[in-house]
Amino acid sequence: MQAPDFAQWAAPGFTRQDLVFLFEHFPVKGVDAVAAAQRVIEQPSTLDSVLEADYVFDAIQDRRQLWLEVSPKLFFNILLRRCLPGRRNASEREAIHYLANLLGLFTDAERLYRVSRDDEANYQYLVDLVAAAAQSSPERGFLVQSHIGNFALFTAGIRAEWVEHRHRYKRRPVTVEYYCKMGQSYYFTASRHPLASAFGVQQVFRELSARFGYYREGLAKMAQEYLPH
Repeated sequence: MQAPDFAQWAAPGFTRQDLVFLFEHFPVKGVDAVAAAQRVIEQPSTLDSVLEADYVFDAIQDRRQLWLEVSPKLFFNILLRRCLPGRRNASEREAIHYLANLLGLFTDAERLYRVSRDDEANYQYLVDLVAAAAQSSPERGFLVQSHIGNFALFTAGIRAEWVEHRHRYKRRPVTVEYYCKMGQSYYFTASRHPLASAFGVQQVFRELSARFGYYREGLAKMAQEYLPH
């Protein structure tokens, strides 16, 4: 089974154009952006400190209307770091890279409603995904369980205001808390599947399950403060 697109996150995979963007705004004069980008390609462990820098966030803010000059993965990586407070450990850095990749995938609205990029089935509601997970083969079950976690975190974070509006004014029974419980539970379930280890997402899913509220709040803040409504 080929690794699904949500699991292709471990190497941040920024484009050369992304890396040049990071260094062409470096606050120290005389830095060769192209050469610095090449050094990061050769030594990627130096990248995280750059992504945390205020000057990088300021550069993204100055170009909000032109953000597609950089990849969605870089754009969301920078914003997530601004919206998730605290010192980073290895698990959180991995979770940020994972979520930045996921948000980039979900810029395609169709991808949000499919468990994999080429899947024929379209799931608009969490209840349908839960039913599909119960009826799936072990391999597909992992994909559906993972997508429930991803879908629930995205919805409870990025779309939190929409969920609460529907609950309060349209009498829909589903709340943000419901998405949180489902997402936390299914990330944990998916983390125990053998494919989670095979695809390198076991630790990330455990982190997202254990600290679901923390990442949800960061996504909600990002949506409210930095993304167009």
